[in-house]
Amino acid sequence: MMVVTSNEIPGKRITHVFGVARGSTIRCKPIGEDLLASFRNLVGGEITEYTSMIAEAREQAFDRMIQHAREMGGNAVVAMRFSTTEVVQGAAEILAYGTAVRVE
Repeated sequence: MMVVTSNEIPGKRITHVFGVARGSTIRCKPIGEDLLASFRNLVGGEITEYTSMIAEAREQAFDRMIQHAREMGGNAVVAMRFSTTEVVQGAAEILAYGTAVRVE
């Protein structure tokens, strides 16, 4: 499946638009990692525990968006974006969305 952030795919023609394809996940910070992150916040540097957690969450949301696009009948997604929203303190939703289309 082709996924692009642009509205078109060079060399391809969009023959059908199915609508918004989306995938999301909600993640919270584990207590142990939160303590390590608090310590790193004091001394400075990248908080790798959060970096890897968010990267995994983005990948899961992306995969779910692709699955939703396939279920709709699409073979590509255009105008793909990520959005992150804090749901409650310490938990965030990561949303991947775009337009499911069929291209030739």
